Amino acid sequence: MLKVIGIIPARYASTRFPAKPLAVLGGKTVIERVYTQVAGVLDDVVVATDDERIKQAVESFGGKAVMTSVNHRSGTDRCYEALQKVGENNFDVVVNIQGDEPFIQAEQLRTVCQCFDDSSVDIATLVKPFTPADGFAALENVNSPKVVVNKRMEALYFSRSIIPFTRGKEHDQWLEGHTYFKHIGLYAYRSKVLAEITKLPQSSLELAESLEQLRWLENGYKIKVGISNIETIGIDTPEDLQRAEEFLKSRGF
Repeated sequence: MLKVIGIIPARYASTRFPAKPLAVLGGKTVIERVYTQVAGVLDDVVVATDDERIKQAVESFGGKAVMTSVNHRSGTDRCYEALQKVGENNFDVVVNIQGDEPFIQAEQLRTVCQCFDDSSVDIATLVKPFTPADGFAALENVNSPKVVVNKRMEALYFSRSIIPFTRGKEHDQWLEGHTYFKHIGLYAYRSKVLAEITKLPQSSLELAESLEQLRWLENGYKIKVGISNIETIGIDTPEDLQRAEEFLKSRGF
């Protein structure tokens, strides 16, 4: 049985929403809501932060937190430092849960972990199929990366552009003729693979698309893809927080 830890990277500084992890959503901080959604599903969970205020907030509700460098390039790098602090050899798989996803579901966590039932899997992530009801505007949104997969449900490429291009059809027909996949930014890695990918230099595709997972693909790592049909709301801006409040009330979280 694989031992799995969930690590939640949580920075204080954010260009669009400073102090986002400490924003209040339905009477609790965003970081507490994320932590609560994960706790009990995996073998352990810890918040990896660069700010003492976030660490204190996590500990105040009984959670675990570790301090990490302010200089990390990505949440992946922050996860690895946190893993080193809690013990690299204590866990087989690390799940990187974004600190702005207060509606992450146990089913999604289990789906990404099940990918590692295949011993050849290095990294796993989730996608959600777009539906015709989503509309073309959702499909072309550059802030919602798309993924194409092979027959073994391994990622071939991620892009902010629409992939694949549907030739010979009007835009309003694209979602009817092909199943497009939206990337859900939940990653899991074998511990030894996490150690390896944090040492890789940024790649040309990564820099072009501003998607770090392309660095892993360019270097030959396989990314297994699990499917989730659960709709969640990430919080990037104060406006998103208001939408999340409405979502919270409608779903009874």
